[in-house]
Amino acid sequence: MDDGRPDPDLLLSQIQKEETREKAGKLKIFLGYAAGVGKTYGMLKAAHERFAEGIDVRIGYVETHGRPDTDALIEGLPIIPRAEIPYKSTILYEMDTDSIIRAHPSLVLVDELAHSNPPSFRYTKRYQDVEELLAAGIDVYTTLNIQHLESVRDVVAKITSIIVHETVPDRIVDMADEIELMDIPPAELRTRLAEGKVYVPDMATRAIEQFFNEGNLFALRELSLRKTADRVDTQMLEYMQTRSIPGPWPVSEHLLVSIGPSPLSEKLVRTTKRQADRLNTDWRAVYVETPMHHRLSYSAKEQIYKTIKLVESLGGKTETIFGLNIPDTLIEYAKKHNITRIVIGKTLRSRWKELIFGSIVDQMIHKSGEIDVYVISSSDEKRESISYSDDSILPVTLPGKYLESLILVGIVTIFGDVLKNYISQTNLIMFYLMVVVMAAFRRGLYLAVFTSIIGVLMFDFFLVPPYYTFRVSDTQYIITFFGMILVGTVISILISKTQDYAKSAHAREQENAALYRLAKNLAGASDLKSVLSAVILKVEENFNWQAVILNPHNNSLMVSSSSHNLHITDNEISVAQWAFSKNDIVGYDTDTLHASRLRFIPIRSRKKVLGVLGVKPEEVEGVISPEEGRMLELFADLTGLAIERFGKG
Repeated sequence: MDDGRPDPDLLLSQIQKEETREKAGKLKIFLGYAAGVGKTYGMLKAAHERFAEGIDVRIGYVETHGRPDTDALIEGLPIIPRAEIPYKSTILYEMDTDSIIRAHPSLVLVDELAHSNPPSFRYTKRYQDVEELLAAGIDVYTTLNIQHLESVRDVVAKITSIIVHETVPDRIVDMADEIELMDIPPAELRTRLAEGKVYVPDMATRAIEQFFNEGNLFALRELSLRKTADRVDTQMLEYMQTRSIPGPWPVSEHLLVSIGPSPLSEKLVRTTKRQADRLNTDWRAVYVETPMHHRLSYSAKEQIYKTIKLVESLGGKTETIFGLNIPDTLIEYAKKHNITRIVIGKTLRSRWKELIFGSIVDQMIHKSGEIDVYVISSSDEKRESISYSDDSILPVTLPGKYLESLILVGIVTIFGDVLKNYISQTNLIMFYLMVVVMAAFRRGLYLAVFTSIIGVLMFDFFLVPPYYTFRVSDTQYIITFFGMILVGTVISILISKTQDYAKSAHAREQENAALYRLAKNLAGASDLKSVLSAVILKVEENFNWQAVILNPHNNSLMVSSSSHNLHITDNEISVAQWAFSKNDIVGYDTDTLHASRLRFIPIRSRKKVLGVLGVKPEEVEGVISPEEGRMLELFADLTGLAIERFGKG
């Protein structure tokens, strides 16, 4: 600010962060660029220093892999026993989070932050256990390799040709109070590897040599150094801004990444996250739901859901908006939200498709104005393949569809052959176009184009002199043939788009109608029991799922209303209690208590959590789509308002 005083908004934000940090535990990450750089060793040495200061330090989980130097540092530090977890035909020894919370040490050591938990655990990933420990006010020391950071996963895969499956969201690293870089020269690390001092699990000799080659190690080391430097820059910038220290402040950027059903979207998200980190700015991902959305296959919709979850895990905001045209919708959204940079993917669509349907990239660049557009290419040279569900009206096999088109064109040709001496060829063409329209309406775009081409060939062979040959005596017929194909194709595209618009509008109308009916029933309910029964009924009607509502009673949750044949167990009530106490969505198809048969959604008022809505999908291991999840949250919100109306909030 010009008068030398701190920015009040930044100061308030900093005060709120500090208040939150005071209540929670402190997180320190020992970051390395590969196994063997000394992360666990460094963490244990730092723990001994704290223990010597009289701090209550405990070992929650440390993996020494039999290295003598590291084993020696275990001695003298109290250990919280691990949990024994039966898994298939063996016993797994995992960190016991509940025992750590009960012991409540001042500092606990948790090795291997990116570790995946067994299926029976409350959380799928160890970093989620660490979050719970921090929320309980326990300080945590932990270790992490840079290749396990979610935002650099695609970069690491390109460098090492190895895809890392166990990753940690960047927000965990961003929330760390301290990051200590454990660094040794790559040559020294390779020497340690040759001496057998580096533990590399389940890797063949060739894979080890490929991963630990000097070029890979230099690149990974650079990533870890850059991440640590970025973190220091961010902390310094926050310090200078809150204390109004003068400096050349950069103009604030706002990033937007366009995501879709393509696997390339994951790379776009990680690239945008890295750009946002370097610019120290916010970012968001937007999915434009076009009328074509309803024709996406299950796997394509699942890819969208997966990408949205990736964005949220990386700390970005997500939004789904409806639009008839992706470029126009994105540009309009960007201008309304002061976006300065849009990140999009370079689609590997066939050239003929770009000529017919246009290029999204070209349209975005042309219409962007002052907004910068960054185009990210795919490392995969294969053509973009997004699967669509069959949108035909009648269930016919693929050969049957083509045969049906041939029969229809054949009937029109026989009809035209009989009447060719009485009806002009111009009028006969109209009959072929009518068949094209029928094919477009019943079978979709591709079958309609096929019908158009077959119609031209039939018309030429049987109805254009000289008959029964593809030779053309009058060159004007060539123009007629191309005109028939062009008109037939255009008609097919227009009908296909019209159907998409109609189906999309119908789907959105159904969603709005479902919410309206629920709101109407809740508004007309005379008591709390009627409210809860109405919600259960509407969940059954709209999703064809069983449902249950639990409300607090004497410091525990009790079933207030449920579907007729739904009986929930004590374990499921415990899951519901977790959702209630943590004010979070847990259970089925989530990262928390995912083994549950039900998903539990908190029912909130403006002040507190009033209860929990549980739903039981029919599929045992299915996926609740983002649309279904959004509707369930809206149902829960409407329920909360209705409960609050009866004075229960």
